[in-house]
Amino acid sequence: METVAQGIAPTATGGTARSGTASVTKPGTASVAGPGAARVPESGRGRAAEPGTVRVTEAAAGKGAAPTASCRTARPRADALRNRERIVSAARELFVESGPDVPLDDVARRAGVGNATLYRNFPDRAALTHEVVLAVTSRTTLRAEEAVAAESDPFAALSRFVHAAADERIGALCPMISGVFDKDHPDLLAERDRLEEAVAGLVSRAQSAGRLRTDIAVGDVLVALSQLTRPLPGIACQGIDRFTHRHLQLFLDGLETPARSELPGSAATLEDLRRS
Repeated sequence: METVAQGIAPTATGGTARSGTASVTKPGTASVAGPGAARVPESGRGRAAEPGTVRVTEAAAGKGAAPTASCRTARPRADALRNRERIVSAARELFVESGPDVPLDDVARRAGVGNATLYRNFPDRAALTHEVVLAVTSRTTLRAEEAVAAESDPFAALSRFVHAAADERIGALCPMISGVFDKDHPDLLAERDRLEEAVAGLVSRAQSAGRLRTDIAVGDVLVALSQLTRPLPGIACQGIDRFTHRHLQLFLDGLETPARSELPGSAATLEDLRRS
């Protein structure tokens, strides 16, 4: 790592720098002296500032220089990020298994972290629920994009997405957001728009290719996906996975053309969903 920035050079002897220069006392630290500053006593030369900090002399401070300040940038440590990800993943699993009111102590235990770590990242249940909903929505959008990239047949891409979205437990979002929760948070609205746009693209391409019946809309897909993947009361979600994918395939078979029946009512649009 460069220890001397452009225009700042230590003296050859390692002593006090000339006027307008700075001497680096330790990698990552600097002692800045203004014109006329007193030399550092021999007894004080061996002391280094804390790594990552800048020491300003009194002479420089008297000319308007900033007081002692930290130059560290606040970047989350890798282990802190891993802990946060583990907490969100554990919460997602437990919210699906036991509902959004599961004790947060259980979430911490499942994540393998202490309660203090959980609350340091998420001060309350609403904050944790927000992050879980955001994560599930984002991951589901990614599954739609992956389906488009993996399948040349537009209907196969739609089918791939529907099954992948079920594995993301998107149906569990409804009970998650039924309590005290800011459903209109800008982050969530932006992620919801991304998901809706991605699914609308899947539906539009399949219809344009003549593979998807034309009397349905993107809202029909999202409603069916939500209903068919929502946890049933008193039944462990992991135990009904085989039924979920069977029923999703029956649903997908009913979407293909030629249509085998006439659907009652009208197609469900995104506007219909937002009004409901």
